[in-house]
Amino acid sequence: MIVVKIGGSAGVDLDAVCDDAARLVREGRRLVIVHGGSDATNTLGERLGCPPRFITSPSGHTSRRTDRETLGIFQMACRGVMNQKIVERLQARAVNAVGLSGMDGRLWEGTRKAAVRSVEGGRVVIVRDDYTGTVERVNVGLLRTLIDAGFIPVVSPPAISTDHEPINVDADRAAAQTAAALGAEELLLLSNVPGLLQRFPDESSLVPHVSRAAIDDAVEWAQGRMKKKVLGAGEALCGGVGRVVIGDARARDPISLALAGAGTVFQ
Repeated sequence: MIVVKIGGSAGVDLDAVCDDAARLVREGRRLVIVHGGSDATNTLGERLGCPPRFITSPSGHTSRRTDRETLGIFQMACRGVMNQKIVERLQARAVNAVGLSGMDGRLWEGTRKAAVRSVEGGRVVIVRDDYTGTVERVNVGLLRTLIDAGFIPVVSPPAISTDHEPINVDADRAAAQTAAALGAEELLLLSNVPGLLQRFPDESSLVPHVSRAAIDDAVEWAQGRMKKKVLGAGEALCGGVGRVVIGDARARDPISLALAGAGTVFQ
C-alpha cells in the first residue's frame, strides 16, 4: 500500500502525477491519494473578495486563518475544484477513482481547536473563531472497502470534528495519519520543490536523507509549509510507515521517482 499526497501549491503537474498513478495501478500497486488545495483556495478567495490570511504560531508554524467564510471557500476549492480535477484525470486514464472529503463517512475525524495562538505585530493574540484541527482517527474500514472493491480513493480536507463541524486540517499530516492507519509501506509527499531544501529556495541544497533522530532539527530550519511535511514524515514513521519521501510533483513520473528515492528520504 502506498499513500501519495499531492501538494496543493502552484506548479504541481497533475497530469504527470496521474499518468504515473495510472501506470502503477495497471501494474497492480494499491494507492490512496490525498491532496490539499492551498493555491486553489487562494485563487478562489481572491475572486470572491476574500483574500487569504495566515496565522503564524509562536513556534513559527504558518497556517491558514480559517473563519467560517474562509472555510466555505476552502471546501469549494478542495472538494469542488482540486478533488474533481484529479478524479477526472484518473478516470480519463481508466483508473476508477472515487473522490471523498475527510467529512464523508467520518473518514478523518478530530477535535476542533478551541483557540489558536497567533503572533501579530510582535504580540501573541488568541483567535477563537478558527475552524482548524488535526486528524486523530481515520476510518480505515471505509478506505479498505473501497480499495478491495477496486476503487482508488482520492481524499481531501476538510475533516469532521467530534462536534460534527468541518475543520481545516493540514493535508500532509492527514496523509501521514492515513498512511499509519492503513499500515502503508510508503508515504510520498509530492510538492513543487525537489524535496527538503537546506537553503530554500536554492534547489541545489536538497537534503537527500533525514534520520529519525534528526527530524526535530529539520523542522527547525525547514521553511514555510515544508515544516508541516517534515512533521508529517516524523508522525508517519512513528506510526509504523516504513519510509517517507518528499518528492517533486513537477517531474515526469513523480511517484516512481519518489519510490526510487529521488527527493528527501525519511527512514
